[in-house]
Amino acid sequence: MDRRSFVKSAAGAGLAGLGGAAAFAAWQEITPSVLYPGRAEGHFLRDLANTGAVLPPPAETVTTDVAILGSGVAGLSAAWALGRAGLRGMLMVDGPQPDGNAAGGHFGSGDTMLEYPTGAHYLPLPSPESRHVRAMLHDLGIIQGDPYGERPVYDERFILHGPEERLLYRGAWQDGFLPTAGVPDWELREHRRFFAEVERLRSARGEDGRRAFVFPTVLSSDDARWQALDRITLKQWLDRQGYRAPSLHWYLNYCCRDDYGTRYDRVSAWAGLHYYCSRWGKAANSADGAWLTWPGGLAPLARQLAARSGIERRAGTVVSVKRTGAGVEALCFTLEGAPGRPLARTYLVKARKAICAMPLYVAARVVDDIAQLGFDARRHTPAYAPWLVANFLMRDFPRELPQAPLSWDNVVYGEPGLGYVVSTHQDIRVTPPDKTVFTAYVALSDRTPEDARRWLQAASPRELVELASRDLESAYGWAFAPCVERVEITLRGHAMAEPLPGFRANAGLRALREADGPLLFAHADLSGFSVFEEAAWWGIQAADKALG
Repeated sequence: MDRRSFVKSAAGAGLAGLGGAAAFAAWQEITPSVLYPGRAEGHFLRDLANTGAVLPPPAETVTTDVAILGSGVAGLSAAWALGRAGLRGMLMVDGPQPDGNAAGGHFGSGDTMLEYPTGAHYLPLPSPESRHVRAMLHDLGIIQGDPYGERPVYDERFILHGPEERLLYRGAWQDGFLPTAGVPDWELREHRRFFAEVERLRSARGEDGRRAFVFPTVLSSDDARWQALDRITLKQWLDRQGYRAPSLHWYLNYCCRDDYGTRYDRVSAWAGLHYYCSRWGKAANSADGAWLTWPGGLAPLARQLAARSGIERRAGTVVSVKRTGAGVEALCFTLEGAPGRPLARTYLVKARKAICAMPLYVAARVVDDIAQLGFDARRHTPAYAPWLVANFLMRDFPRELPQAPLSWDNVVYGEPGLGYVVSTHQDIRVTPPDKTVFTAYVALSDRTPEDARRWLQAASPRELVELASRDLESAYGWAFAPCVERVEITLRGHAMAEPLPGFRANAGLRALREADGPLLFAHADLSGFSVFEEAAWWGIQAADKALG
């Protein structure tokens, strides 16, 4: 349903002239809660700098063997690896949001609790090269039996079950995300040609004998012909290969926006092809290339990693990291007091080794003399794409169009929305639950990252709901709003690093990857883009160095 049709329907219901967000507010009189992870801490430090004030002295000093500064997937993976090795003298400073981009939330409690993601929501079956991910999943009981076989057995509860995905295209739902209904034959032939090329590239190797595209990316071939793909964008590669089908171009642009937060005419061709050619995991009890997912996205997996590691965690945001003769000192702070008039409480962490598991745009600001390690913040810090994640608590399921059933992932043809996932899809029940959560994702890729961050900073709650609900309005029209009970919106101004052309030749990232002293680094940013497999790899590598 287009915008004009929606307004017409709203008028028929006594809401003439109201758009989707306005109709929602008029019917439900609910103000969405808006979460800005890290904003309060960032603004507090900015205001301190502007006024010339300083943080209060540390109220306490905490001494530990290994400190992990950040609690996203990289930090949690480092903790898991250290705990697996038997280390117990470790401390994690959570950062502004526990679990980072793997965080989640919930509506309700007890038997009626409904979990939802506020960040990443799935994990592809790991391919054979991703032995670190397979080892982790086996240790957590998600892989059962031999984790390194060609087709491991996975816990059925976490394998995504059908219907998996659908696309709203030209007013009707179809299975899958690549438009096919009403698409001319010549475009369909280009679809087949592209995926035949993907199959060829999945098994392609360089002169060094390594596959061209694998996780972790540092194990991919360094052959010059594959590295040349990092000097152009994915769109340029498509044009050079003669792909003209608008449906294929839209699909590949959608995949880049979904995985990297930015458009295919900005993404490195190497990264764009890696998206398809590296993901070919298999299982004994699912289709090839399946996904693992939980109602809360990756938040349950993050909780398992933390519990398995046995690590002590403390709330706090790191404001400075210094190397000393005895190891590393990290000054951390928490905000207390009333909103609008926060008070800071500081503490000092002293450690033999510290793993800096925070985004590089943060590390560049807080790590003392980071340039001495070979990282120039102005030249080597990646660009970052902002995201908006909105969770709609649904008191009922809106009526569906008849062409394809409600799926786990539901995408609307267009931009900037990325569609919505259904939290209860993994619940194996005889009858559908009374309530559910629809999680809508928006990559603000229709504008520059800087403009998107400025807009997110200034937007009202109603404007945020307007943007977040756009795909849901397209799917359900006026019938969507009456089904909504609550809304929670999470804004991530620097959600993920953008793999722009040349990202694989970033010397600063290479220098931090190779750092091996009292201060170690672990984050997906070290690879140049934000995915679970890369974050886990660098977390485990840092843990190995800390143990060494």
